[in-house]
Amino acid sequence: MNKVYFLIYFSLISHLVSISQEYQLSLYDRQITNSDRSELKEKVEKSDIIFISNVNSPEIYVYLPSEKLATGQAVIICPGGGYFGLAFDLEGTDVAKYLNSIGISAIVLKYRVCPATLTNYEPYIMPLQDAQRAMRLVRFNSNNWHINPRKIGIMGFSAGGHLASTLGTHFDYGKAQSSDPVEKLSCRPDFMVLIYPVITFLDSIAHLGSKANLLGLNPSKDLVENFSNELQVKADTPPTFLVHADNDSVVFVENTLRMYAALRKKHISAELHILSEGGHGFGLATGFLHLHEWTNNLRLWLATLNAN
Repeated sequence: MNKVYFLIYFSLISHLVSISQEYQLSLYDRQITNSDRSELKEKVEKSDIIFISNVNSPEIYVYLPSEKLATGQAVIICPGGGYFGLAFDLEGTDVAKYLNSIGISAIVLKYRVCPATLTNYEPYIMPLQDAQRAMRLVRFNSNNWHINPRKIGIMGFSAGGHLASTLGTHFDYGKAQSSDPVEKLSCRPDFMVLIYPVITFLDSIAHLGSKANLLGLNPSKDLVENFSNELQVKADTPPTFLVHADNDSVVFVENTLRMYAALRKKHISAELHILSEGGHGFGLATGFLHLHEWTNNLRLWLATLNAN
């Protein structure tokens, strides 16, 4: 390849990269509330997955499909990690790229995680604040990103599923008195996608690591119940898609079953998939024909929602 052709080729590739480059935005353009600006430095570990811990600078990574493919729907993705860190590619960016392939805009949320034992602040407020802010921020930018502001959902894996279900049960319709135009917008998700989620912090089926990292070692009964999201389902909790493996020995399948029962009790539309295999943390399950089928079921469910 001669020099001229190389330069043309390099320029074209650079252009293609730039037009497909995700947006990376800080969640807050002002002082981050309820933040101690911990001296703990963010840590990124790369082995078979990218795992980020000590997150104290929350951001969103925005992945947009081509306008030709775009359905108008968007999903904010909350990676799991036991409220200790974030499985950022396995349950975040990889999922975003899959959603783009079916025309869904995807926003990966890098939310604050700091084990309760390492901060004097209230760690249980921080992830929810970040999820609420992310939902408002996506709505605020929906016109620029070719997103329907009434078709924005929340998705979460494991502890990220707990955060997603917390947003779906602890939201508001906007803070009318705020001077910040972003905060005036609703943070209610239009739908939820919960993949092997932590749901409850009650009794023997609770995921004890997530509970301790989020609530501390000796949380009050009221705090435990407030963040046991099967108890917080309301009439306006959004429709929900749930997936869990029956043989999950990390986050027991009863978490999902309790959430499904709570949704049914409130007459909220829900679709439930219990898989016979998979254990915990399978993500997209690419290469595993049976497990991977959950993504096709999700595609069909999202298309059904979009048609309504």
